[in-house]
Amino acid sequence: MSTKHTAPPMLEALRPIAERAFDEHLRQATDWYPHQYIPWSQARDYDGILGGEAWEPGQRRMSVAVRDAMLHNLLSEENLPGYHRVIAQMLSMDGVWGAWVNRWTLEEARHGTALRDYLVVTRAIDPVALEQSRVRHLQTGYDLDYPGDLLASLTYVTVQEMGTRLTYQNIRRQCGDPVCEALMQRIVADENRHMLFYRTLLDAALDLWPDEAMRAVGKVVATFRSPAHAAAEYPRLARSMTRSGIYTVATHHDEVLLPLTRSLGLLERGGLTAAGRQSQDRLGELLATAAELAERFNRRAGHTPRTPDPTPLAALAAPTTNTAP
Repeated sequence: MSTKHTAPPMLEALRPIAERAFDEHLRQATDWYPHQYIPWSQARDYDGILGGEAWEPGQRRMSVAVRDAMLHNLLSEENLPGYHRVIAQMLSMDGVWGAWVNRWTLEEARHGTALRDYLVVTRAIDPVALEQSRVRHLQTGYDLDYPGDLLASLTYVTVQEMGTRLTYQNIRRQCGDPVCEALMQRIVADENRHMLFYRTLLDAALDLWPDEAMRAVGKVVATFRSPAHAAAEYPRLARSMTRSGIYTVATHHDEVLLPLTRSLGLLERGGLTAAGRQSQDRLGELLATAAELAERFNRRAGHTPRTPDPTPLAALAAPTTNTAP
């Protein structure tokens, strides 16, 4: 694919890797249809112009923990217009970059549609409160935490996609509904492919600009936060996900930071100048601190580290190349 004008040097250098990774993504991606994952037979009219039954808490059969995690993820998914804008600003809409941004957006849009339909049809959540939350969150909007820093932004989206994938996996483990399980697994597969695209670019960036990329990784590890952090409900939802074990500081270290560090060989990377080695040492310190926090959390909560998921998605610890596996 050709660009419409001269791209920034980093994007131009990454373009061939992005083209191969995007082709691989399209080979692996499978279109699916949200309506096929919704138990429509459970639906009934709500109050309003149809004169149906108003929502009340006793109608919810889903656990509060799963409901909160799904609400967190839905609020994240429904802020898609903001994400589309900032990723387009980060990567441009030229050539492969625009093709990726549009493809990623259409795949993510399915997630929000399916989550909302599932929650409303099963009466797992107050639909009025849900809409009010959506309005507040979208009105707040979204901006990159690392404007003008392509390498940090690439690191962020890689970590974010890994974390999102894990929340869906853990919702699947706890939901207790075969339909919800199937929907979560469908979304997990999408999120994993999105992560692979970004991780491939980050891997290449570490080869091309080792000092700068190592600095960027450390910057994100030290400052990472959920893309839903601006939602009014976020503090409560984050506490709920911690209590339920759906996403905790231990999850973040054990199943996001550690696998990513291993898959990219971050602590073994060579070709660094003194400044790069200093960034690498700093990253090691940050990871050690994260490990201590994870151990402290598990000890306090009485948890034991979870055995890695035996599915192929757990192959994140395998070495990567400049094309998605």
